[in-house]
Amino acid sequence: QEQLAEPGGGSVQAGGSLRLSCAIGRSYYSRYYVGWFRQAPGKEREGVAAIVTAAGTTYYADSVKGRFTISQDTDKNMLYLEMNNLKPEDTAVYYCAADASWSTVIAGCREGCQYWGQGTQVTVSS
Repeated sequence: QEQLAEPGGGSVQAGGSLRLSCAIGRSYYSRYYVGWFRQAPGKEREGVAAIVTAAGTTYYADSVKGRFTISQDTDKNMLYLEMNNLKPEDTAVYYCAADASWSTVIAGCREGCQYWGQGTQVTVSS
């Protein structure tokens, strides 16, 4: 079984930028919707961004619209999340995920997704 892995993450000051990467096997793109969700301590999972590979259709949570960009490089089997103008409320563990259900992915895998990575910590200080 191919794994999802998210190197990257880190700590930045408010207003800064980070790019998250997720190594995602080619087989995922043909069978699943892929995206990112996050979870902060004491809060529910939140779907952050998702993409339909074939159509290029994207979804963004209202809280990140205009600041985050999801993209993919299918040749390299990579999924990215470019995060700009970061805010302290963006602090969370970020996961890439894949599921056969679009609604499940954009809901942040609250009921579980078929696959997700181990998560990477993003900390934004004020």
